[in-house]
Amino acid sequence: MRVLVVEDDRLIADMVTRGLRRHHFAVDTAYDGDEAALSLTVNDYDVVVLDRDLPGRSGDDLAADLVASGARTRILMLTAAGGLHDRVEGLNLGADDYLAKPFEYLELVARVQALGRRSAPSVPPILEKAGVVLDPSRRTVTRDGRPLDLSPKEFSVLRLLLMADGAALSVEEILERAWDAHADPFTSAVRVTMSRLRAKLGDPPLIRTVPGAGYVL
Repeated sequence: MRVLVVEDDRLIADMVTRGLRRHHFAVDTAYDGDEAALSLTVNDYDVVVLDRDLPGRSGDDLAADLVASGARTRILMLTAAGGLHDRVEGLNLGADDYLAKPFEYLELVARVQALGRRSAPSVPPILEKAGVVLDPSRRTVTRDGRPLDLSPKEFSVLRLLLMADGAALSVEEILERAWDAHADPFTSAVRVTMSRLRAKLGDPPLIRTVPGAGYVL
């Protein structure tokens, strides 16, 4: 799941970004409205954690533009004002959820996770194919009943392959969904992660390289 954190208080923004990454989200950060607008133009996000009061373009304008674009991106709006009027106003602007500062970090994570599930097309709660069973909520994977110890990136890549349901995923698509904006498009990270994932899945091999197209499970 890819998330954009838009917050001008760098301490809060960096804290939220680090915390979400610990929960295996791919997270980008913008410290003002103009930077956020650029990120939203060039990247697809499942969830935007959006402060209302921003330098440059306001959070309200960003939310309205995002809704008008028809994107599936869900908006969790943050504000220092927690009154009923402010919550209603934020939701009327197109926010999917609203959280007043100060907030409990675990509540923010739970809300981002819930919004992320709503942003994506409906998928089975447990993904299964060719003897592989992946449970996103428990973050467990087995093959033919054998537990697999996967790193967060290996888990994310395997989940993407299972969700593709037999379609090939390009390196660019995998980078977009499992890494963040700082990932070098020429990096070997996907190839290395795929090699390790293949080794952990064992024989017979399940992941196939499709020349010119990417990887398919």
